[in-house]
Amino acid sequence: MPDLLIELFSEEIPARMQAQAAADLQKLVTNGLVEAGLTYAAAAAFATPRRLVLSIEDLTAESRAVREERKGPKVGAPEKALEGFLRSTGLTLDQLEQHDDKKGAFYVAVIDKPGRKAADIIAEVLEQTIRNFPWPKSMRWGNGTLRWVRPLHSILCILVGDDGAEVVPMDVDGIAAGNTTRGHRFMGPDAFSVTSFEDYEAKLKRAKVMLRADERADAIWQDATSQAFANGLDVVEDRGLLAEVAGLVEWPVVLMGRIDDQFLDLPAEVLQTSMKEHQKFFSVRDTKSGRIERFITVANIETADDGATILNGNQRVLSARLADAKFFWDNDLRIAKAGMQPWLDGLANVTFHNKLGSQRDRIDRIAALARDIAPVVGADADQAFEAAQIAKADLRSEMVGEFPELQGLMGRYYALAAGRAEAVAAASEAHWKPQGPSDMVPTAPVSVAVALADKLDTLTGFWAIDEKPTGSKDPFALRRAALGVIRLVLENDLRLPLGRIFGENSWSLSLLSFFHDRLKVYLKDLNIRHDVIDACIAMPGSDDLTLLVKRAKALQATLETDDGENLIQGFKRANNILTQAEEKDGVEYSYGADIKFAEEPAEKALFAALDTAEAQIAPAMKAEDFGAAMAAMATLRGPIDQFFTDVQVNAESQILRRNRLNMLSRIRQICLSVADLTKIEG
Repeated sequence: MPDLLIELFSEEIPARMQAQAAADLQKLVTNGLVEAGLTYAAAAAFATPRRLVLSIEDLTAESRAVREERKGPKVGAPEKALEGFLRSTGLTLDQLEQHDDKKGAFYVAVIDKPGRKAADIIAEVLEQTIRNFPWPKSMRWGNGTLRWVRPLHSILCILVGDDGAEVVPMDVDGIAAGNTTRGHRFMGPDAFSVTSFEDYEAKLKRAKVMLRADERADAIWQDATSQAFANGLDVVEDRGLLAEVAGLVEWPVVLMGRIDDQFLDLPAEVLQTSMKEHQKFFSVRDTKSGRIERFITVANIETADDGATILNGNQRVLSARLADAKFFWDNDLRIAKAGMQPWLDGLANVTFHNKLGSQRDRIDRIAALARDIAPVVGADADQAFEAAQIAKADLRSEMVGEFPELQGLMGRYYALAAGRAEAVAAASEAHWKPQGPSDMVPTAPVSVAVALADKLDTLTGFWAIDEKPTGSKDPFALRRAALGVIRLVLENDLRLPLGRIFGENSWSLSLLSFFHDRLKVYLKDLNIRHDVIDACIAMPGSDDLTLLVKRAKALQATLETDDGENLIQGFKRANNILTQAEEKDGVEYSYGADIKFAEEPAEKALFAALDTAEAQIAPAMKAEDFGAAMAAMATLRGPIDQFFTDVQVNAESQILRRNRLNMLSRIRQICLSVADLTKIEG
């Protein structure tokens, strides 16, 4: 069976689009081939700045002939129904067959699809793929109709079999497929023909093109770290930047340059961010001091002067960029050391939301809430208030205006420069966190207080003005804020009843329900069942997230034991019998069973077991020892099973029946004191 090689050669494809474009090419072509009746053994896609490539192994030489029978409308059906069926099949009425079943005669279309050669199918599929390619942005050029991310220059499309390579005949907007391509724009510009994927990759490398993105990334990283190590330095790891740079070059040439001495005192994060965002440079630091001193740039060409000219040009551009950063830093430090008041005053002119006031208004709310939360998290109330007052001051700084991703971090530098306490300064950076599920959670008490206040103010504010997330829309990132609160509370083991913060108003229950929904998402990753969470949410104190999760973990652990699982069945049976009896009799059996009316040994044993369990469960629940309470509840499994085996609840004697129903009520009350087991599935 033949192999297929496709290359779409164009002007430079943006690095951020390359990986997805390669995946899209593979998906669109392979899906199209399979739908047309071809099969294959393996497929792999690749991307460089100037080409998308797809290699498919062991493709069938032609599709199989297919005979399809399609059932149509009944004989005698309305004419429009028959016309629609004929259009869908491409047949005429006299070509249809008539079949019979129990409901009568109906039409059947028998469609024969002959086998087709792979080359014909490939041509159709590839043309459709090219014309309908899902680029995030595309352009049209010249007089053609084709849209592509950048001008498309050539199409390589060959089938490689035992008899050699055959060009697949096809044409897209005047670009005819062939068996030739080109290498590096400057170091290997001449066209060359290829006969297989192996031949293609080898010739590309000779023409100074590394086809595989991971190979380019490995080459960059190995050369960069080797050069840094030779100078007693270390490259700051940045996998995202490495992937991006690997998408900017076809033949990576790693060069290391120096940062001018006048910029070395800038914060390391400023240097790193400026070089990454503007120049796509890697930062290189001193292994002892951690100070950023040099940079790594990756050229796309080998030069006679070993990159000296390229490096000089890059250093001049970098110095100009860092001069701006130093100007921002010096100006910001001057304002910070004077107390940051201009920034704080300026926040009064920044609207947070037209219904929630300015950023200054919001800061005042956060500061008051942080002071209120401080004792719960073990923070100094005055420090929490102070930290909240300045936590967002750096939003008005010039450095954050240039590099928004440095917000918080620069706030810490400026707070320290202003002479604030370390705990207060740290809160400026940490109060934004966690920003996502993999982000770190603050643990310093002052930082935790401000982080909680920040997120809770956001949530309560938007709930108060009825701006809640809907479906997939969450413009104010309220789901992220709620998850942040959940992680702050749980990972710091805090006892923070949310109801006290929400207060009694029209939206507090809705917001608490929103938190419970987010908590289910969080606990799902910990493999805690949703019905277990529901059983615990239904209990008092569900606004205390730490208490709620502690109860849920204990219940799940109990249900994973044989006694726990079987107890649920016994509880459900008792609850069902009791519920039916109460509905039938119109009374509630909750007056307490009396052992003097117990006749059967199993009945008496259950009385004793309930007494023992209740004596253990009540103090355990009071002490919030849910594990002990659940374990005591699980001991009821055996006595309850034996009771239902040996005792007839609906006895002929009404005295016995009422007593036994009251016993079932006691089982229900004891079990429901631990968790709402009616929510448990199964």
